[in-house]
Amino acid sequence: MIGYLLLAGLLVAGDQLIKLWAQEVLKPLTSIDIIPNVLSLYYHENFGAAWGILQGQRWLLLGVTGVVIAGLLYALVTKRLQGRLLRTAVTLIVAGGLGNLIDRALHAGGFVVDYIYFEPINFPIFNLADICVCVGTFLLAFYILFIEGKQPLAEGEPNAAQANDPPCDS
Repeated sequence: MIGYLLLAGLLVAGDQLIKLWAQEVLKPLTSIDIIPNVLSLYYHENFGAAWGILQGQRWLLLGVTGVVIAGLLYALVTKRLQGRLLRTAVTLIVAGGLGNLIDRALHAGGFVVDYIYFEPINFPIFNLADICVCVGTFLLAFYILFIEGKQPLAEGEPNAAQANDPPCDS
């Protein structure tokens, strides 16, 4: 359990350090090309949620994010989550949520610092915290769709999918 909390802490610290760098170095430059016409670093202040939705809804975003993070942390710390994949998914979601929650709480107006821009598809500018939330959500969806209920709970005990199967006559 400590390992997952440590991972979350490292990801939040990394996210905050990169955002601090973006504010100090990138903001005055506006942008830096990493791979021209493909990947750039742009300083952007996002006052909304994903793709800029819910603009100006700082308190709603703080409240919802706080409740979700608290619930996920409770499940993680009380060991209610079974399996490395599920714990990793939740850890990534918590880390990303905390990274953006810190920004929204500390910056006047409640903005989140974004800085990664993928140009070929004109994707909205994002940050490390967003990557953590997206990867964690993908892993969580994968777990729910393909793993949950398909593993025996204990020796000889049927899993949820097997428990609902009708008995077969041989």
